[in-house]
Amino acid sequence: MARELRAVAKEVAAYPTDEALWRTVPGITNPGGTLALHLAGNLQHFIGKVLGGSAYVRDRDAEFGRRGEPRAAVVAEVERTIPAVVEGLKRVTAAQWEAEYPQEVGGKRFSTRRFALHLCSHLAYHLGQMDYHRRTVAPDSGTAGTVSLAEL
Repeated sequence: MARELRAVAKEVAAYPTDEALWRTVPGITNPGGTLALHLAGNLQHFIGKVLGGSAYVRDRDAEFGRRGEPRAAVVAEVERTIPAVVEGLKRVTAAQWEAEYPQEVGGKRFSTRRFALHLCSHLAYHLGQMDYHRRTVAPDSGTAGTVSLAEL
């Protein structure tokens, strides 16, 4: 997850302008900035707070409602998420991985391991959306060099 969050930060930084990060295009509901803020809030809550015990307070509406922030501010939010996720995951014991996740999500209960796998997939899904959004609004921006196998 830390690698993918670093990739999210690279994607945000690869937008050529702050405005491009927030540009909407037909058929794409959430621009790259929204996706980055959503991922940061989601992971800081579900891993940092619920599993790691941080004091983070999620504002999901703001994740989808904030607009026009500079790329640097969005990158900083994503970068704050990385240690929250790393520390949160370090606190999970072998028994907790198999136990029920401490919070009901979407009216359902899952093992912590299963929900963490969902969070990984959710992160990767939105990271891909960000890449396509960036390439749509800035066709000359090329690759952001994300998701390197060397980082595994």
